[in-house]
Amino acid sequence: MLRIDGIGLNGNSQANKIETFNGDSESFTKLLKDSVRELNQSQKTSEKAMTDIATGQVKDLHQAALAIDRAELTMKTMLEVRNKALSAYKEITRIQM
Repeated sequence: MLRIDGIGLNGNSQANKIETFNGDSESFTKLLKDSVRELNQSQKTSEKAMTDIATGQVKDLHQAALAIDRAELTMKTMLEVRNKALSAYKEITRIQM
């Protein structure tokens, strides 16, 4: 079983779900879909925060900056996962049978 400790940015992080991953392909698919949904939601929150900052309607600048940073970190993490998956795929295709 794989164990990854979350960094504590939010309580419903995908890192908490990885702890219980048991190797089932449907679970993995669901994990990826949930991760993409979480990424999309953080991007929407970030865009709203940037719009509020630009229009001067921001209520809490610190929270807006945190939302933007969280979205950036989530996107970077997802890109690294994608890069690793592509790298693994390329490596598998190079294996000679």
